[in-house]
Amino acid sequence: MKNKVITSTDYQYGFSDQNTSVISLKKGLSISVIKQISRIKAEPKWMLNIRLKAYQAFLKLKNPRWGPQLDFINFNDYIYYASPTKTNTKWEDVPTKIKETFKKLNVQEMDAKFLSGTNNQYDSESIYHQVIKELQDKKVIFTNIETAIKKYPKLVRQYFGKLVPYNDNKYAALNTAVWSGGSFIYVPKGVQLTKPLQAYFRINTKSVGQFERTLIIVDEGAKVHYTEGCTAPIYDQNNLHAAVVEVFVAKNAKARYSTIQNWSDNVLNLVTKRCVCETNATMEWIDGNLGSKLNMKYPATILKGDYASAKCISIAIAHQGVIQDAGAKMIHVGKNTRSQIISKSIAHNGGNASYRGLVNITKSAINSYAEVQCDTLILDSNSRTDTIPTEIISNHSSFLKHEAKVSDLDNEKLFYLNSRSINKETAKHLLVLGFIEPFVDELPMEYAVELNRLLKIDLQQQK
Repeated sequence: MKNKVITSTDYQYGFSDQNTSVISLKKGLSISVIKQISRIKAEPKWMLNIRLKAYQAFLKLKNPRWGPQLDFINFNDYIYYASPTKTNTKWEDVPTKIKETFKKLNVQEMDAKFLSGTNNQYDSESIYHQVIKELQDKKVIFTNIETAIKKYPKLVRQYFGKLVPYNDNKYAALNTAVWSGGSFIYVPKGVQLTKPLQAYFRINTKSVGQFERTLIIVDEGAKVHYTEGCTAPIYDQNNLHAAVVEVFVAKNAKARYSTIQNWSDNVLNLVTKRCVCETNATMEWIDGNLGSKLNMKYPATILKGDYASAKCISIAIAHQGVIQDAGAKMIHVGKNTRSQIISKSIAHNGGNASYRGLVNITKSAINSYAEVQCDTLILDSNSRTDTIPTEIISNHSSFLKHEAKVSDLDNEKLFYLNSRSINKETAKHLLVLGFIEPFVDELPMEYAVELNRLLKIDLQQQK
């Protein structure tokens, strides 16, 4: 697939800091590369052993066949580790060039305004980490995962790879072999955080792969909201992003994971996100997808405990040269469990935006309920969409509701807005915002404003 030419006005975050790497490995993947990454991080032997097992699984596993074709990827075309600096706890200690990048991305400002803490990753490493005193007083752990391995090894070993094992799929195996950076969160029993925690992931180096590993543990009766954003410069070669996220939500606990991904159109985004909910636990995925040459992302929730519930609200926006293959997975195991998937897709200027999802209500999940709503807005005749659901009900007391709709912009509404002196582009933007309102309503105000602006830029792109 040939990428279209994008200008800096089309994609605001497409700038590059050139080469800021202090340490950068050569292109290619091998046992030697994996050992170098482990040695740089001064890891314990048990983690290196996990990496090496994952690498052997990666070599044996085939590309998944449930989504777009991935056989074009040459894994020796990528750099698997590039580090610009050490992790800093004070903003003033971050190198000036990198600090300017995050200021352009508005990360530090958002941190100061409404976040409990932030973990910013630049290529393969966290470069800035700050946690307010409130979290420390409540014994909340929020750090990068490298630090967690050294300071809380027993806790990490208890959960790492238990939801997404190294042989789960080819890209989970790749991540487990070469992971670098990512967040570790532990919220103690009964602690309910009122402000979000944030991570921001920035790919800067050409041909680099980013493989962060995020591990979130929400103990009994606790509550957390984790938000993340992603950007990358525009290059003539692809960048590879293959993250793994594992979320454990204990009895009566609640977790929310909000993402606004704004990758440039040269990024291959191949992500595995999975959560398990115990009795009466709640998980919410708020998942926004803009950009990427190819995006495959299906946040999954295993409703293990009785009365557990989960919701995934997602948007996927595709223009020319972009394939958005997104959705969600809900697996009901416990009794009286509830799930809801709301998927909003927009395809314009020749884009491809599809929903792919799974709902599996198992035999043991009696009296359970699932709802799936897939709506797609196609703005021109050159764009396309597909809805590819897999839905299984294995008992007679449960119920599943599925609704799918494909539409274009309502000409009557456009005419009405035009008649009120609203120009065509603004009217189009307002109608699209109305279409994705269920998603926008779930975002913090600062993120909703940012999404509004990003959406406007995306819709203005031409063929």
